[in-house]
Amino acid sequence: MAQLRSPLLRSLFRFGTGAGIVIGEDSLTVYLARVRPGGARLLDTLRIENFREQPAAEWGSAYNHFLAKHSQQHLSALVVLPRHEVIVRLVHLPGVADQDAAAAIRFQLDTLHPFPEDEVVYDFQRVGAGDGFVVAIAERRFLDFYTALFAEAGLKTAGFTFSGGAVFPSLRLFGAPPAEGFLAVQGLLAGAEAPFELYGESSAYPLFSAELDTPLDRAGALAAAELRLPAETEPRDLMDLLPAWQSAPESMDFSDAGRSRAALPWAASLAAACPRLGTPVNLLPLEQRFISSRAAYIPTILLLVILAGLTGGLLAQNKVMDNKYQAQLTTEIKRLEPTAVKVAALDRKIADESERIRDLDAYRLRTKESLDIVLELTKMLPPPSWILALQIDPKGVVIQGETEQADGLLKKLDASPRFTGSEFSAPLSRTPGGELFRIKANRRGAK
Repeated sequence: MAQLRSPLLRSLFRFGTGAGIVIGEDSLTVYLARVRPGGARLLDTLRIENFREQPAAEWGSAYNHFLAKHSQQHLSALVVLPRHEVIVRLVHLPGVADQDAAAAIRFQLDTLHPFPEDEVVYDFQRVGAGDGFVVAIAERRFLDFYTALFAEAGLKTAGFTFSGGAVFPSLRLFGAPPAEGFLAVQGLLAGAEAPFELYGESSAYPLFSAELDTPLDRAGALAAAELRLPAETEPRDLMDLLPAWQSAPESMDFSDAGRSRAALPWAASLAAACPRLGTPVNLLPLEQRFISSRAAYIPTILLLVILAGLTGGLLAQNKVMDNKYQAQLTTEIKRLEPTAVKVAALDRKIADESERIRDLDAYRLRTKESLDIVLELTKMLPPPSWILALQIDPKGVVIQGETEQADGLLKKLDASPRFTGSEFSAPLSRTPGGELFRIKANRRGAK
């Protein structure tokens, strides 16, 4: 079962009150236990007879009155199902982590029970620190019957488990069970008759729970063999292994037989009182479980108080640090302000000089391109021709001149790699030496 292993944390969480209900053939046995670090007390007991025939509201009222008498109306109970209604299997999964166990068990679930897949509910827990997982399986019809019946009666339930699921964490509430292993029988000193309910633990079989309809000697021998315990191992009464109560109601039967009959409801109430110290296998769906122990909220409240204090301290520290940092920033700004003014002036001067350099570079490039245009025109115009005026700008040129035959000039200009879109911008006029022309052309690549 899932357990809290830290001794310090176990001592802090060994605090609570729990109600355990054991479902018998025709009766409900209810125990109310209170656990403190120094020990456990049995506060009260209740037995409800013929609960299957009685109206649920009637015996539910008796149960709630029982809790109210001890101011424990908020409690939700841990219910132990009849052992013959639950199938328990121990599955070994070497090397499988807890987060992967659900898929591994679901994969082989059909081999663990004889019922159709949709007609069962199951839960599992790792047992101890080994590779064994205990799997509890019950028919859905049983669980649906009990959950509906308890809801009709007004009972709040924290979970439904089997006998071994309640016994395992209870044995470890204040100590540890015998390391060499053991075998116990429920109701042994009360003269229990077949079928016998047996519980045991060993290094080979960390949780053994079974109901055997054979003579006690035969049942003990079979269980000891399964647990790999010596053949001469004598079964013990389950109550002798559980933590002893420090006090109990005077109406209790303190004889060996009476104590023996009390073992299972006592274990259920102990497990319900301290669920954080050991979580039993729980067949009740998560959304139907009630959390009842107000003590369970104490660690959360303490942590919230500590967190609030730390948060307040952190905010105050941040405020002080922010003020200190702001003062340092102001001092540093004042110290560096004259230097910053000089740097800004230098930046402006550098920007002005850079702009001048760019203008000079552009002018130099423009002069070279203009001279290239003049050279191109000189080569292009056939002699005797001359240019009277030449206007050059970044986008185009305007050429005014005289030549013998001006009609072919446009084709020559457009064929040039420097000009495009040539056209006469004024009509041609005849002179004694030839024709006067005025041509406008665009520069190739101009934007």
